[in-house]
Amino acid sequence: MIKKITVFLLGLLLLIPINGMAAAESAISVDMHYLVVSPAEDGSTNMMNMVNYTNTTAEEYKGDGTGEAVLNVTIPTGAIGFTFLDNKMAQKQVETGFITTDPIPANQTVVLPYSYRIAKGEEISLSFDYPVQMMQILVPEGMGSIVFKNVTATNQGLFKMDDQNYQGYSVEGIQAKQVLTMIYDQDKQPAASDAQGSTEQGESKSSGNVTKTAPAFHNPGHLRMWSQSPLRSWDPHVFLIVMGAIIIAAISYYSYFRMRARAEEKRLGADKEESAFKNLMAKQKAIMDKILELEENFGDGNMSEEDYQAKLAAYKQHLVQVKMNLRHFVE
Repeated sequence: MIKKITVFLLGLLLLIPINGMAAAESAISVDMHYLVVSPAEDGSTNMMNMVNYTNTTAEEYKGDGTGEAVLNVTIPTGAIGFTFLDNKMAQKQVETGFITTDPIPANQTVVLPYSYRIAKGEEISLSFDYPVQMMQILVPEGMGSIVFKNVTATNQGLFKMDDQNYQGYSVEGIQAKQVLTMIYDQDKQPAASDAQGSTEQGESKSSGNVTKTAPAFHNPGHLRMWSQSPLRSWDPHVFLIVMGAIIIAAISYYSYFRMRARAEEKRLGADKEESAFKNLMAKQKAIMDKILELEENFGDGNMSEEDYQAKLAAYKQHLVQVKMNLRHFVE
């Protein structure tokens, strides 16, 4: 009996790391989650989302196999006015939010634009069904500020987009099932010190007359110490020259091999940078094509002006972020 219990416990210990590794791996990853937070006309809070979901596997992703859902998207409890802004992707509302039913091709990214509203003054708790590499929260200038409760957010300051300034916040490395809680205050604007660090530099001042002259080049005390040291058989000037040469040689040696190591790192990273650049260029072209297609649909009367404006704003936000990322390669 004791032997059977021992074998059972060992089996559990072996299963724990295996299950942990399986839970840590996710076929779907969110590259970027954009969220524009602004006040609505009725006093509630507008939450416009644009999320990039990437199939990280080499096979078409059709969901976890437990139902018809391919992607599960959870929206905050109590959200109202949910709108899905892509009429080409099949989606269905469920109790916790909505699901999509279209498969995602291998190593491809789909963009889900959607919006909803939250009652004014309520805490906003966002739950993530998949790991999120980066989330960027934007608040139009003069339309309030955000305080985060259980995550560390970086204040990116103000930047301009389509003649509108936005206060930007970013959160990185969000885990699946993690909850992000934030408080949006429509009436409180961010302080200038929140967006831009300030430094103060004091000015050094000196006054009075010089009452003590500098010592002579060969201080008698220093000469006495040298004559009593084990190095007294050396000429002090020659000793200083030798020590200086050793120090210079050591610095040169370190710098040379450090430069070689950096050159090797740059060579190895060149392919990755080129791949990242091409990926960003492809995303930029895809967004521009989406915008042109959107304008054609609107011109043909296939959508309302409200849907057109909402989708156009979402695509432009995505385009600005892609261009900001491209700026790292060209500057």
